[in-house]
Amino acid sequence: MAAAVGRASSQIKPKRRYDLDWLRVLAVLLLIYFHTAKIFDYPAFDYFDWHIKNNQVSARITVFTWFVHQWQMPLFFLLSGAGTWYSLLLRAPNKYLMERVKRLLIPLVFGTLVLVPPQVYLERLRTSGYQGTYWQFYPHFFECCYPNRNLSWHHLWFLAYLFVFSVIALPLLLYLRKDQHLIARLSERCERGVAIFLLAVPLVIIEVVLRARWPGWQNLIDDWANFCFYLTCFIYGYLIAADRRFGQTIDRHGTLALVLAVASATAIVAWDWSSSTALAYSPGYVLYQALRGFNTWFWLLAILSFGQKCLGFQHSILEYAKSAALPVYLLHQTVIVVIGFYVVQWNSEITEKFWFISTASLIMAIALYEILIRRTRVTRWLFGMKG
Repeated sequence: MAAAVGRASSQIKPKRRYDLDWLRVLAVLLLIYFHTAKIFDYPAFDYFDWHIKNNQVSARITVFTWFVHQWQMPLFFLLSGAGTWYSLLLRAPNKYLMERVKRLLIPLVFGTLVLVPPQVYLERLRTSGYQGTYWQFYPHFFECCYPNRNLSWHHLWFLAYLFVFSVIALPLLLYLRKDQHLIARLSERCERGVAIFLLAVPLVIIEVVLRARWPGWQNLIDDWANFCFYLTCFIYGYLIAADRRFGQTIDRHGTLALVLAVASATAIVAWDWSSSTALAYSPGYVLYQALRGFNTWFWLLAILSFGQKCLGFQHSILEYAKSAALPVYLLHQTVIVVIGFYVVQWNSEITEKFWFISTASLIMAIALYEILIRRTRVTRWLFGMKG
């Protein structure tokens, strides 16, 4: 009886992974600088131009946005998968789904109706010659679909994908939680040699097979490369959190992962800048996409290893930032677009504009969170926070 109570208690109060909390907070912080940088990078490095664009662009900033793009959103989904493991230890499946609705679906709907329209409006003012007021434009926001028309969820696509993953992957996640022998066998195999790096193979296959047809427009229904790639990262995060031996293996191979990440990233950048385009499914294309798949996994392992070694501690800043992370994520791009809309018109250097926009956006997002969001039940509910 005592043993059963002990097991139940350990399930109710799992040990907190502060390193994962820190990585999540830092990833949200980095998004502010990443999306500010998108104002100044070359549009040729993406499949569409960004919402507000400076007249002059920067090669160095383009390298920065490319580098971050390789692993940032995969990291978000991996951390979300790890969080799902701990969430399902504390909640029954129906409670977990209700928590996902409150945490993801409600902010998605609210954000799409309130936070995204100002971004589209300012973009239309700058690029399409629209001259009406915001309130005259707002009914036109529901004309589907962006980029040809206006209706979009912009940066909130992450919430939509994560909600869908949370629902469709739930049976698999519950099965893995019930029969942890499968996770144990996988973790034991990953402990052998450098087998942990072979988890990149599914990511490589997705990149090679699907990326040419679906380059990356996050509309959920016709985006199978991103859908499968991010779903795999989400499941990997769940597995890593489920067995501590994954963490030990990652920690042991962190330096090697970093070396491989830098080497593969260098090769990809050199390939991109050489302007050598390979036809889809040609040998060159397969090699390029394989490098991208491995590169993402190498960076994820290196970042997780860094987190385990350096970020496994509690701090009052972390307690505040954990609560602020989702509201700041919801707010940040709207704030960046609003501030950037005016700053790009200045007669200033790119560096000055970049630091002004990013710093002002960070301060404004935190101020809005502190003054308008965290202090009332309604706003906390709309922004996915606990009551």
